[in-house]
Parts: sequence; structure tokens; C-alpha cells
Amino acid sequence: MGCFFSKKNKRKGKEPTAGEQPPQQQQQQQQQQQDVEGSKQYSWDKREKVDPKDYMFNGLKDQTVGRLPDKVAGQQFVIQECENCNIYILDHSATITIDDCTNCRIFLGPVKGSVFFRDCKDCKCIVACQQFRTRDCRKMDVFLCCATQPIIESSTGIKFGCFQYYYPELASQFKDAGLSIFNNTWSNIHDFTPVSGETNWSLLPSDCAVQNFVPLPDVEELKAVRISTDASRSIIPVTWGQRPKKSDESCLVVFFAGDYTIANARKMIDEMLGKGFSLIQTKEVAMKPEDAKRVFQDKASEFIPSLEKGSVVALEFNGDGAVENCQSVISNTFSGTKVFASENKSSSSHDVDNFYNFADMQMGI
Repeated sequence: MGCFFSKKNKRKGKEPTAGEQPPQQQQQQQQQQQDVEGSKQYSWDKREKVDPKDYMFNGLKDQTVGRLPDKVAGQQFVIQECENCNIYILDHSATITIDDCTNCRIFLGPVKGSVFFRDCKDCKCIVACQQFRTRDCRKMDVFLCCATQPIIESSTGIKFGCFQYYYPELASQFKDAGLSIFNNTWSNIHDFTPVSGETNWSLLPSDCAVQNFVPLPDVEELKAVRISTDASRSIIPVTWGQRPKKSDESCLVVFFAGDYTIANARKMIDEMLGKGFSLIQTKEVAMKPEDAKRVFQDKASEFIPSLEKGSVVALEFNGDGAVENCQSVISNTFSGTKVFASENKSSSSHDVDNFYNFADMQMGI
């Protein structure tokens, strides 16, 4: 008996079942789906592509270069193998590393994280950052604003002064970098590798002129930024730091959070410096009621309600008659403002120690 083959069985492929689309139509729909997927924009696609070369100065010699405000905008930056250059980063950044640079003048605007100098020599710098470190460096002059304790390692001939610089965009750059203009431990250096009988670091004289170390930029593009190195205009209050004090009398002044805290602190500094007193140190820190009781003692209850509004700003002034003059300025200028000030010379040193011991513990310094 012969075999019987139907026409259906002879056809190549398979007939679509009910509800199923022919293969050609399936391919068209798949292609359309791929086109749709390819045209979708995700959030990460919308970000500007970052070219590392735009955030690097490498192998330059005898040049003046820089980045204008808003041109770094919080990115990381690298400076390496530069010789006899003037370098200005006039913007805030995430971190900056400086490697193998010789005889350079460098300005670094506010850095949210760390600034790390490695294998550099004969450089003069102005730096604002959260963390500062050198390793295998020699003969450097650094005008510094640093929120934490600066660290040097295997480095010699490092000299420090207080950051002093101004241009109109600098205050907002400090905010963008998350740095307080009042938290500056520039002179509290930790040497990881001390050598017995030798001093690897020292403090620059208080009367040093910053522009004699890092000159103002002389190229047209950078000259457009209105820079001043006048100490009285500096965004960072210029402090005496850990240099020997001129007097055994200091006075603690604390401003509490409000609409004009920063302006009031600056006004107080201007008034006291104008009278010939030294600003030793400043600090901005949050306080709890128990902290206030420890620092302000029997006066604490007066100030505790103000602590909920935000951080306090503390100033230490030094000089014979500091307490009396602070009290006079406060009564004449800040009569309607909540301010703590040492009441007499005998208690003022305890006020200063109590506050700054608390603040350093609070900030892990």
C-alpha cells in the first residue's frame, strides 16, 4: 500500500496557528521595538561627557594657565610634571592631586575633598580644602585653609601661612565645596615622619604678602577675574594660628545662628582688628544643649533656645584689654543680637579652652 502525502505536509516551515503572526510581520515588529529602545534617552545619557584632558595640566613648562569660575564645577583635577608655571584653578573641585611639579606657583580654589602634593619641590601655593597632605616634597610655601589637620609625610622645608584671597565667586564656591570659611586649622600641622632634632615644617611670618609668593595672573583670560590678595578682603578670616600669642589675655566671642551671623562675625573681626587685637582662631560648629552647659556654664540657659537654629560661630581675640574691648564693641554694635562673650580676664582663658576643646572633639581634630 502506497504512502499518501498531503499538500500541507509538503510545505516548508510551519503554518501559523490561530492568533499567531506570520514570521515577516514578527520581524518588522521586532525591528520597530529595537528602534524605539535605541531612541530612548536615559538620565545617564543626558550627562555631559567628561574629557579628562579638560581637567588636567600635564608636562607644562614656563606657562601661565588656569581654569575660570564654573569651568571645573566640582570635577576632579590633576596637575603633574609642570615646571616654572603659574597655575590658577579659580573654581571648586572634588579632589586635586599635584605630582612631580617644580618651581611652580599654584592657586587652588575650594576643594571638597583632599589636596595631595607628591614629589614636588620649590613650589608656592594658595590652597583651600577639606584635607591637605604632602608626601616626598621639599621647600614649599603654602597659604592654607584646611578644615581638618594638615598632614606632611617624608617632606622637609614646608612653611605654612593662613589662606588669604578674594574674588567675587569665591564665597559661593566655598559653599558648593561644603567648606565653612570659619573652620581653618592651617597651623595645626601633623608630621607623620618626624626626625629627631630637625623641624620639617614651620609657620611663615604673619606679615607675608601673598602676592609675593603667588602673583596675580598676567594673561588676559584670567585677569578678567577680579582677584584681591588684600588680607582685609579675604573670604577666609586671616588668623594668627599657633604662633606665640602676644598677650596672656584672650576673649571668646560666640555668635548664634541667625540671618546675619556671618556678617556679624565679620563686623566683629573688623572692629577688633582695627583696635590692634589679633584674631587667633575661628570655628563654626553645631552645639547641643549639653554642650552649651559645659561651655557656657551658668549662662547656658540664655543661649540654649538659639542652638536649634543652626551652628554657632566662635572667635578668639588676643591682646591686653581684649575682654573689655570685646564687651564694648558688642554693646555698641550688637545690642539686639544674641552673643556670648567672656566677662573677665580671669575666666576668659577657661572660656576659650572649654569651647575649642569641645569643638575639636566634635570635629575629630
